[in-house]
Amino acid sequence: MERTSVVIVGAGPVGVALALLLARRQVPSIVLDAQPYRDPVGSKAICFQRDVLDVLDRIGVAEQLVAEGVTWTTGRTYYRGHELFSVTFPDPGQSVFPPWINVSQARVEELLLARAAAEPLVDVRFGHPVIGYREDGDGVEVDAATPAGRVSVRGDHLVGADGSRSTVRQLAGIGFPGRSFEDLFLICDIKAGLPFPNERRFFFDPPWNPGRQVLVHQCPDAVWRIDWQVPPGFDLATADVDGMVRKIVGERPYEIVWQTLYRFHSRAADAFRRGRVFLAGDAAHVYAPFGARGLNSGLQDAENLAWKLALGGEGLLASYEIERRAAALENLRVTGTTMEFLVPQDDPQWRWRHSVLERAVDEPGARELIDSGKLAEPYWYVDSPLTTFGGTVPGEPGALRPPVPGVLCPDAPVEVRGDRTRLRRLFGAGFVALTARSGHTLDGLTTYGLPDIDVGGVAARSLRAGEDTVHLVRPDGHLAAVLDGFDEARLREALGRASGT
Repeated sequence: MERTSVVIVGAGPVGVALALLLARRQVPSIVLDAQPYRDPVGSKAICFQRDVLDVLDRIGVAEQLVAEGVTWTTGRTYYRGHELFSVTFPDPGQSVFPPWINVSQARVEELLLARAAAEPLVDVRFGHPVIGYREDGDGVEVDAATPAGRVSVRGDHLVGADGSRSTVRQLAGIGFPGRSFEDLFLICDIKAGLPFPNERRFFFDPPWNPGRQVLVHQCPDAVWRIDWQVPPGFDLATADVDGMVRKIVGERPYEIVWQTLYRFHSRAADAFRRGRVFLAGDAAHVYAPFGARGLNSGLQDAENLAWKLALGGEGLLASYEIERRAAALENLRVTGTTMEFLVPQDDPQWRWRHSVLERAVDEPGARELIDSGKLAEPYWYVDSPLTTFGGTVPGEPGALRPPVPGVLCPDAPVEVRGDRTRLRRLFGAGFVALTARSGHTLDGLTTYGLPDIDVGGVAARSLRAGEDTVHLVRPDGHLAAVLDGFDEARLREALGRASGT
């Protein structure tokens, strides 16, 4: 029987990203997928957030995706013929990545699988549907049915990244409560030469879709994603889709690249871990897509789990569920609120929505009540058992992130031993301490003095560093502790807490 460190079920972007992040830490894995081959049909997710691009950068695909993708920095919201407001996305440091790029999930999968094929520590096997597993004190034995017969693979841990109908989740007996919305939505990816800006544009009640909404995004290669809310009973086979598209493109020629009719689901698994079994991505949570919280959150699951599996220890492994399920519940709360505004479920909600939109044309205060999808950002682990409490947290998720324990460390240009790079590229392998003074060291901890690496003082300003502060950074880039002075005992205590010990 073959043996590996981690058996991953699901060769989608979350499963393959997890395998590559583990390989970066010298942890081998086998990825099993039920499908006989990769199916590139459909664009699925398209929006990738700046901090998630850092995860993909550690894998080695982010720069190519940014070069190929459509960059956007602004989201606009309209009601009928009125632009109500626009939002832009702050950057406390000087990230090399844009706030958002649009690129097909199919392309992301293609690049990830190409990386996996070249990585000796990753073994991807299509045509291996999992049919069972057994766990003991030494690991997990996973059975798959193949055309050649039943095969078994053994690993220290099993990760289900096999989508919303996860076989691993079902085999583990983990519930998947939540709700499904009856409202219908139609996605068309069309190829057309349109004179629209590179922005997210959300339309409430446009004349060409009265009483409902439309979302428009630009994608690479002159492809545009149009997402309509459609009436109950809408039948794609008989609908006048051309007429719907013509309301947007006019007389310009176009072709439909991909289309699908779908409903939204909002669910989170009762547990993200059971013994040696973990869930990630859609196997653990599914959200309504307004806000781009699905795949972005799944890739953050992979990053969170990878370093904990690599370092091991019960405290770290237990913290995966604590941190990522809290993130999932927050995403469910945010997207649930969005869906209540987008698709009201009763007459009072409909009247409220109509009143807010009408008032928003002339009242700036009413515009703050409009919810067209609060766009994704990484969760703040301020309440995690790995985080050294840093006092009251100013602001909230969605605002400019303060550099407090639990949030992601901002990026900044730095120079290390004569080489120009950026701060976030110093993270990923292990814990890092950033000290406001040079010369501080701690055995077993990689330490950088900000005076030695900080180009132009950007890092110190974005971290709000004091005269002798110490910022302890986790392998996934989140701040684990912010100390007001270099004290070896306090730093060791914070490092032990962040290590789950």
